[in-house]
Amino acid sequence: MSGSQLWAAAVLLLLLQSAQGVDIKHNGFQVQLESVRKLSELEEKQMSNPQLRKSGLLPDVCHNPALPLDLQPVCASQEAASTFKALRTIASTDECELCINIACTGC
Repeated sequence: MSGSQLWAAAVLLLLLQSAQGVDIKHNGFQVQLESVRKLSELEEKQMSNPQLRKSGLLPDVCHNPALPLDLQPVCASQEAASTFKALRTIASTDECELCINIACTGC
């Protein structure tokens, strides 16, 4: 293989890895970093709009139809609120995108 072929193969590998995205593993759940970012956006909208708030044991965001599919199983957990909080904390730093945090994979 020539140098240019090796370079092209390395670039292709990096593109494939970035297309898959970064996953976060926590408490038996595996979710995409982008989904956790969407979670934060949904929660911010719900905080600013009292009509979107529900009362009950589940976090309000669990009632939102825009909740990403990979986060929906978290809502079935008794620890949904604490799991969402932990996922937001993990995703809030650059450590996840750089895969410095052990909970993050796929960088």
